[in-house]
Amino acid sequence: MKFKRQRSQHVAMDLTPLIDVVFLLLIFFMVSTTFTRESHLQVELPQASGNPAPPAEAEQIDVVISADGQYLLNDKPLVNNRRETLERGIRELANTDTSLPFIITADARTPHEFVVRAMDAAGRLGFAKLSITTEREAQPQ
Repeated sequence: MKFKRQRSQHVAMDLTPLIDVVFLLLIFFMVSTTFTRESHLQVELPQASGNPAPPAEAEQIDVVISADGQYLLNDKPLVNNRRETLERGIRELANTDTSLPFIITADARTPHEFVVRAMDAAGRLGFAKLSITTEREAQPQ
């Protein structure tokens, strides 16, 4: 018996409609997506890695800020934490010598407002040698 060979049919799937649908979905998602900027920052203060500061000079102005925002000027507490009181205390310590180093030491939990207030007071009075102390970052073991 002689069998007639059947020619194999070329089966193909047309991908053009599928590609069109994918591009339409891509455009849809690009247009409908809203891009929001995350405003959450996780910052741990005050740690820094770097070289330690040079030894302290004989005369300097030390401003220590506690966690609740109380100021100490050269280890003497201020009456309140207002900017005017801080500026008056700094002016009395400096005696118009704005070349003295101005060092701010703030607790890690101190609100940023109080640190900026101390920096602003130093800037208003003309201090140029401003530094902020930090503690050395813990080295992994």
